[in-house]
Amino acid sequence: MLLKRVIRAVIMGPPGSGKGTVSGRITKTFGLKHISSGDILRANINAQTELGLLMKSCIDQGQLVPDDVMSRLILNDLRAIDNNSWLLDGFPRTVSQAEALDDVYTVDTVINLNVPFQTIKQRLTSRWTHLPSGRVYNIDFNPPKVPGFDDETGEPLVQRNDDRPETVTRRLKAYETQTEPVLEYYRSKGVLETFSGTETNKIWPHVEVFLKRKLSSIN
Repeated sequence: MLLKRVIRAVIMGPPGSGKGTVSGRITKTFGLKHISSGDILRANINAQTELGLLMKSCIDQGQLVPDDVMSRLILNDLRAIDNNSWLLDGFPRTVSQAEALDDVYTVDTVINLNVPFQTIKQRLTSRWTHLPSGRVYNIDFNPPKVPGFDDETGEPLVQRNDDRPETVTRRLKAYETQTEPVLEYYRSKGVLETFSGTETNKIWPHVEVFLKRKLSSIN
């Protein structure tokens, strides 16, 4: 779709909800630039920028990165692509961050992926990784040929800490506590659109139809 004006969108959803897959399809279909807060964070830490060093020190001490620091970091990157349409992923995570974004940009739509926590737990705890290559297997729908071993090298697979059941439960709880108020914030502004389901391939067509309609009306 050819966009006649700059579109600003946010995608939300718990870890393991399929945000990465849906974001990839949105950027490919509609030409929005995918802005991932995690990528920006890592790039700044690796480049040892002033904000990157500040964040690294928070993370190393097991502290949450302060809202104002996180907002400055993301808004710096967004200003660099002011004339582009974008899809923001991983930010805002708090109401304070949402307000900081609103101070600078008008968000046209917020897409919320609502996947049952039980489905996400099953999805994430079934993941096993070949660390040297980053290849990921899922014992439910993409299992290795030999259980526990990488298809190409035959080396052992491991379960990342993030994918262990207790870690997944903790991450989902944190998401719920932190992000529910953000969803409410956008709901009250009339820009939140929620898509519920258990399979990304079944959720995506509904997202696509909605965005076609939404972007046509904005254009």
